[in-house]
Amino acid sequence: MLRRLVAGLAAIVLVVEAAVLVLVHIVLGRTTANQSMSIAGSDPNVMSKATYAMGAGMGAFLVLCAVLVAVAAIRDRSPNRFGRIVLISGAVAHGVLGILSVALVGWAAFATMMLILCLLVLTLTLYAARPGGAEGDRGADTPPPPAPPIGELKPTSP
Repeated sequence: MLRRLVAGLAAIVLVVEAAVLVLVHIVLGRTTANQSMSIAGSDPNVMSKATYAMGAGMGAFLVLCAVLVAVAAIRDRSPNRFGRIVLISGAVAHGVLGILSVALVGWAAFATMMLILCLLVLTLTLYAARPGGAEGDRGADTPPPPAPPIGELKPTSP
C-alpha cells in the first residue's frame, strides 16, 4: 500500500515539475528571442531554439520518469533494469539541481528538489529487488515459511 502511494505521488510530482520546467524554458526562450540577447556574440535565434530544445528534453525525461514510476505503482512491481537506471539518473539529476538551486534560487527551490529526490529514492528502495526472488517479485507480500514444530528443534551446541 505504501509503495503504491509513494510511487503515485512521485509520478504526479514529476509530471507537475515537467510542466513547470517546460513553461520556464518557453518564457526564457521567448525573452531571449524578443530582446535579441547574445552572449559573446552568439546568435539569439540559436540561443532561443536551444532553450526550447533543452526545455523539451528535460520535460520529456521527467515525463519518462513519471511514466516508469506510474507503471511500477499500477503493476506493484519493481521497474526493470532500464527503468531503474532512468530513475537513478533522475535522482542524481535532482541532487545536482538541488545543490545548484541553493546558490542560484534559494532554499525553497532546494527543499523542492530534495523532496522530489526523496520521493524517487524512496520509490527505488521500496521497489528494490528482493534477494533470492525473481526480478519484480513481491518479496514483501509473501509470508515467511512456517516454523517447525517445537519437538523437532534441535540445539546447535551441546
